[in-house]
Amino acid sequence: MIDPKLYTLLAVTEHGSYTRAAEQLSLTQPAVTQHIKQLERELGIKIFNRTGNEIKPTNEGAIAIRYARRIIALYQKLEQSLTDERRHTRRLTVGVTHTAESNAITETLGRYCTKNPGTTITIVTDSINNLYDMLKNYELDLAIVESRSQDEGINSLMLDTDSLVLAVSNNHPLARRSMITINELRREPLILRRPSSGTRSLFEAHLESQNISLDDFNVILEVDNVATIKDLIRRDIGVSILPRSACADELKKKKMAVLSIENLSMVREINILYHRDFRHTDILQALAREYVRTASSYSY
Repeated sequence: MIDPKLYTLLAVTEHGSYTRAAEQLSLTQPAVTQHIKQLERELGIKIFNRTGNEIKPTNEGAIAIRYARRIIALYQKLEQSLTDERRHTRRLTVGVTHTAESNAITETLGRYCTKNPGTTITIVTDSINNLYDMLKNYELDLAIVESRSQDEGINSLMLDTDSLVLAVSNNHPLARRSMITINELRREPLILRRPSSGTRSLFEAHLESQNISLDDFNVILEVDNVATIKDLIRRDIGVSILPRSACADELKKKKMAVLSIENLSMVREINILYHRDFRHTDILQALAREYVRTASSYSY
């Protein structure tokens, strides 16, 4: 059994409020306060600091929260694994980035489930940093991201490589070009992913390597959802820096055009990340084979 105080800790962390945590847990506020005080006594630390109306974890509190998440996630994995063993089923939670959500990755996961009865995959979409965090805390079984992990406890299997390109509508004057210069790009209305995205970080890093600032560009919108960005491009609202893989379906159906950017070779890997103790290693190779078949259908 999980100590109920750990659930209380996570509820207070999520809501930033003892009152809202009490409402979620169907407890009184004094009971929530008592849980936190008991944890502080047991661990010999102060978990939260109050600044005005805000409750924020201390450095030691952040460590306690991280391990509380991990303990709860591992216990839930234990329960689920025992259930799967009895039912002869497999249930996986796979994290994907917003970019991967709109390309061959999600189709690959769906096709794998179709071909392997008894397998259920829950897809969680988030930023790369949040997916890393969830994977390390065992809240995910796998993460499919456009980079590698530096954590020694996390292994990776490369699925593919991808590159960032400029995506424009078919009506755009640049649509029949194969390349654009940086100076030309400065004049275009740019719709970019938010700063927390891997796509945005890679683009900015390559600009900085050439001593170019994003402030010199005409950024009109910042949007997290890749599907929304592509819809805005098709409506001629602006152009965007996107992974080529995220535009593959539109390119195949001739609904969009992409161009390289002169002197910016923005290439990255697509990897499956997993813990070293992940026991369903057969799934990794099967997913890799299914990805190759699925991605080939997106060729253009």
